[in-house]
Amino acid sequence: MYNSWEELEEGIKDCKKCKLNPTRTNIVLGTGNREADLMFIGEGPGADEDREGIPFVGKAGKLMDKAFIGLGIERKNVYIANIVKCRPPQNRNPEKDEAEACMDYLRSQVMLVKPKIIVLLGSVALKNILGESYGITASRGKWVEMGGISYIPTWHPAALLRDETKKIDFWKDLKEAKAKLNEL
Repeated sequence: MYNSWEELEEGIKDCKKCKLNPTRTNIVLGTGNREADLMFIGEGPGADEDREGIPFVGKAGKLMDKAFIGLGIERKNVYIANIVKCRPPQNRNPEKDEAEACMDYLRSQVMLVKPKIIVLLGSVALKNILGESYGITASRGKWVEMGGISYIPTWHPAALLRDETKKIDFWKDLKEAKAKLNEL
């Protein structure tokens, strides 16, 4: 675990913990308000994120930004991270050993940000944070309280690009996260 952002950034800068490091352009740690009450966790960087070093800047990120605008959420006021910090080849899902290699980084991010609510974007984030027994279809939109944090799983924005009918659920889940945040 890292006790400060400086320690975390120093600890990750030359990471070679898994087989993703040789093919990465950038380590994609996270972006946004490092003291945010609302945090989003996705699965891993895609090509655009790997190139820019910032999570959720590609097509899925643009879709998420539109939802933020519609809900009056400013991207700069939330914190956004991923399970893995390097792009898996061909945007495949991160493998278990790759996710485990990055867990100390993510745990440190959560500990440093201290969010009240975490939105888990997709199955990979859900299973790696809450456990393998959770499935995104059954868990989506249902609150889970753990360790003083409220979690709400929802569809990954990339899933909305493949199936537009999921946009309604995604919008509803983000709206609920914002409402709960306003209650806290």
